[in-house]
Amino acid sequence: MGSWNKIRYSQRLFLWLLSYSVLLVGCFVCFQYHREKRFKADELNAQLQLINSYLLEALADGHDLARLSASQPHPFDELRISIIDTAGHVVYDNTLDTLPYANHRSRKEIDQALRNGTGYAVRRHSESTGKTYFYAAMLGENGSIVRSAVPYSVTLTELLRADFGFLWIMGGITVLMSILGYFATRRVGLHILRLSRFAESAERGERIYDTEPFPQDELGAISNHIVRLYADLQHANADRDREHRAALHEQQEKERIKKRLTNNINHELKTPVAAIQVCLETLLTHKDLDEAKREEFLHRCYSNTERLKRLLADVSLITRMDDAPASIAREPIDLAALLTEVAEECDAIAADKGMKIVNLVTGPLPMTGNPSLLASVFRNLIDNALAYSGGREIRFQVLSSADDKIVLCVADDGCGVPPEHLPHLFERFYRIDKGRSRAAGGTGLGLAIVKNAVLLHGGTIAVDNRPSGGLEFTITLNRTA
Repeated sequence: MGSWNKIRYSQRLFLWLLSYSVLLVGCFVCFQYHREKRFKADELNAQLQLINSYLLEALADGHDLARLSASQPHPFDELRISIIDTAGHVVYDNTLDTLPYANHRSRKEIDQALRNGTGYAVRRHSESTGKTYFYAAMLGENGSIVRSAVPYSVTLTELLRADFGFLWIMGGITVLMSILGYFATRRVGLHILRLSRFAESAERGERIYDTEPFPQDELGAISNHIVRLYADLQHANADRDREHRAALHEQQEKERIKKRLTNNINHELKTPVAAIQVCLETLLTHKDLDEAKREEFLHRCYSNTERLKRLLADVSLITRMDDAPASIAREPIDLAALLTEVAEECDAIAADKGMKIVNLVTGPLPMTGNPSLLASVFRNLIDNALAYSGGREIRFQVLSSADDKIVLCVADDGCGVPPEHLPHLFERFYRIDKGRSRAAGGTGLGLAIVKNAVLLHGGTIAVDNRPSGGLEFTITLNRTA
């Protein structure tokens, strides 16, 4: 059984089909052979019965049986004639010198003749002569039986054998069925072999590609559909897992950023709260402070309160952009007009710090966006330049304006930033000089707000040092964000 299972299924199927074909043809050949043999036996019986009939008529006319049997014309080399009486005893036999004593009534041909008038027996051994004969018997009117027999010789065997032509035809049919069966099972085997490889690959979890075609038939079409459906399902599962991993990574990143933001906010709140607490404790403990000192402590409380207010406003804004970007309303605006408005608002503050704002943007620049967020982008860039650049000029300029995008440049002519800090400028609470940043009143969220606001408008922002000094921010905004 183990060796049988090692044979490929298509080969086993072919062997089963071949065995079935041989069995079917063999059964038909056997049936036809025996049918042909019986037909020829009936034909031989008819010839012998004609002789028996002739002999019975001659006996009825009173002729001598020995002379008749010798002179009777027949196609056989040797013909044995016997007469059996109604009791079953042989009363005459032309081949024996001594008549047998055995009763022949039970012999097949005699029994049939007594019952039906005629009978025959194929290939029976004679105890009297030691030969094998074909017997034919006929019952006469007087109750006696004439029996003729011919030896079952090679000639008779050939006479009773089926035609070899028939056997050759059936053999040819068997070979033809085997050839057709081979190609049919081979075709089915191709289906099964590829399905087997497909099942093994699927079980191992390998990636399935629908590249190896099945034979072009109904089974091949079904097999192709199965493989294609599995490949599509595998692709869909891979996409789902990839999206799930991306979503999980994004969620983890958001959690990390929120945790970091919380820690940073906690850290940033400590300084102004501690400063306010110290000032208030001093005022409450030393009620006899002079008016100048009292005024100084109150001014410190107020400035730290303003710093807390700005920090909370920036945290609220950046949290809203992170958690609910879809809730931020958008409307048609003119970006050139908005820039002009922001530049005019900040112009006086810039002048107090010895800087001027040069707005080279001319309109109109229509787009869809949130005017408050876009205004905060440019205000934060101006505040950042005023606080840290140490330069004399802040410049706004349009680099390109297409149907779908607007590219702007915001630059100053200050000291710039060491190159190692440039990749981190948009990180939340990232400070190049922490002491200087806090002294300038910065919350550490300005440039992070700028980047998030630009991203919400389908844009990008990049920063680099100018060759002549200062920072240059390149902003790309989608008109239909």
